Amino acid sequence: MTGRGDLTEAEWRRLEPLLPTGNNRCGRWRDHRQVINGILHRVRTGVQWRDLPERYGPWKTVYERHRRWSADGTWERLLQQAQAQVDAAGGIDWAVSVDSTSIRAHQHAAGARKAPPPAASKGAAAMAHQSGRPWVRLRARLAEVGAGGEALGRSRGGFTTKIHLSADGRCRVLSLLLTAGQRADCTQFEPVMERIRVPRLGPGRPRTTPDSVSADKAYSNRRTRRYLRRRGIRHVIPEKSDQAVNRVRRGRAGGRPPGFDKERYKKRNTVERAINKLKNYRAVSTRYDKRAYVYLGTITVAATIIWLRT
Repeated sequence: MTGRGDLTEAEWRRLEPLLPTGNNRCGRWRDHRQVINGILHRVRTGVQWRDLPERYGPWKTVYERHRRWSADGTWERLLQQAQAQVDAAGGIDWAVSVDSTSIRAHQHAAGARKAPPPAASKGAAAMAHQSGRPWVRLRARLAEVGAGGEALGRSRGGFTTKIHLSADGRCRVLSLLLTAGQRADCTQFEPVMERIRVPRLGPGRPRTTPDSVSADKAYSNRRTRRYLRRRGIRHVIPEKSDQAVNRVRRGRAGGRPPGFDKERYKKRNTVERAINKLKNYRAVSTRYDKRAYVYLGTITVAATIIWLRT
């Protein structure tokens, strides 16, 4: 018996070869397809883990699988592999747009333990990739994602988390980053761009450089434009009115106005539509997860399914 929103046969055939084959512990994994369908049900509906339908198996098994894969980077790897499959077929539009969205945090998102995850020892990140022990990867991942707190803060929307993301020209997420709700968009532009990394199915380095980048006025500053010029990326970012006034007032010392292509800027709505697609998943549009790395895994699951279904 399958539920609405579960993996189809075609989606499962694409996803199955990418999944871990063993957990290197006593016993075996519970059926991947059943558990992933349970995770998808929760991500799509926002239901509490304890209220998962019985057809998905024990709720604790489903939750623990999601938590572990969120911590050790398995969901991110699956997203990258889904992107690589599309890129190999020439299906990625590399006219990238960058933006952010604020997510209201439910009261259930509060109350995580204040003690941060233990810091990873020297070389733990390298061990995480080389070792087959999942708890080694888990420890290193927790140290990475827990370094900046739980990505919860106060903004105009109240208790919020902010998702910073880049999207391709077909409204699909290329990279993700979480911060507290009050963090400014422009401060996270470079980290978001650095996370764009689409592997090659054959030999060759992952692609990290888009053809062009579009962003709104929140990203209009010298540092952002200098970063894009250094990487040789064409960009369309409108100039703020106060910046234009200051430039004119300085005369020749103010320099030339930045180039702006109105037709290319019209395509920036692709990132807004990508955000809307993500927010169709209720566990994304409202944050229920206490831990930032678990919520990031929830968003990554939704982004991966969007890639598989488009």
